[in-house]
Amino acid sequence: MARVVVQEAPFDTAAELARLTAGRTDVGGIGLFLGVVRDAAGGRPITAMTLEHYPGMTERALSAIAAEAEARWPLLGCTLIHRVGRLVPGEPIVLVATASAHRAAALDSCAFLIDWLKTKAPFWKREEFRDGGAAWVAARAEDDAAAARWLAPRRAAAE
Repeated sequence: MARVVVQEAPFDTAAELARLTAGRTDVGGIGLFLGVVRDAAGGRPITAMTLEHYPGMTERALSAIAAEAEARWPLLGCTLIHRVGRLVPGEPIVLVATASAHRAAALDSCAFLIDWLKTKAPFWKREEFRDGGAAWVAARAEDDAAAARWLAPRRAAAE
């Protein structure tokens, strides 16, 4: 079962990887994505990003996305951690880690998870700019296109 966490506090990537593989010798590959707050958007310098969510609903949505990955690939473990609250550039915002016996399943499932998190997870992001302005982040066509490649269910072949 996937570990799904939504929190304000920073996370320790090394500790999370250790937790994902603790006591396991059957893991042959780990897919990892670590998302970090950028310092600019659309050419405008950012001073902070605030992420809002609905507690309970967000965790259920992330759990459903993780369950979909577990159904599609032979995963031995899965971790999704997403931060909320006010974050500044350079701070980690999301961790996706998947473990499998083979690298293809670990890497593909990790890519699937981040693509679906970007388009299906109920987070609302507001960027604060150095010039004093602020704006809600709109959905991007590129993110929808990336997520669309996963619409047909697939199961990774063993290597």
